[in-house]
Amino acid sequence: MRLTTLPAFYHNPEYIKALSQSIADGLKDFEYDHILFSYHGIPERHIRKSDPTKYHCKIDGSCCRINSVAHNTCYRHQVYETTELVKAELGLDETKVSSSFQSRLAGDPWLKPYTDYEFERLAKEGKKRLAVITPAFVSDCLETLEEIAMEGKEQFTEAGGESYKHIPCLNDNDAWVKVMADWVNNWMETGELPA
Repeated sequence: MRLTTLPAFYHNPEYIKALSQSIADGLKDFEYDHILFSYHGIPERHIRKSDPTKYHCKIDGSCCRINSVAHNTCYRHQVYETTELVKAELGLDETKVSSSFQSRLAGDPWLKPYTDYEFERLAKEGKKRLAVITPAFVSDCLETLEEIAMEGKEQFTEAGGESYKHIPCLNDNDAWVKVMADWVNNWMETGELPA
């Protein structure tokens, strides 16, 4: 059996355009105080293990901004870069956007800030209208639909928030399907995968 895997596409311009348009469509008719990009969490030790240099990733807030070959395998860098690229594509106000990490298990430090804590923090800081997107997933699942769309709304409103909008994942979005079809066609014709 021959397997082909797609490289990380977090910075692919076609993906960023499709994701950004999906977010823009999700924000229509919703006036927000803040947009939270909630990514799936992973243990911090996984970030360090995936660093081919064995010294770059420090999870200190600055290593993701210093250019390194480690970014090719660093999930933390890739999700923050996704947020930055979408902010630039949509011209989002820097002060109204943040990223967080959902889903964690006890016993290990996981990437922070934790999404469930952010729901509470943002509401207590006076953010009354919150939009949430989960771009680590291209398709909605129990985690995005129950943990974020339902439980997240409950946590946010219980902490004082008033309006909550879960923006769906790309799912079968026409622009996203076209991007994937183009990638497959290009691979079939040239043997090259998107960069």
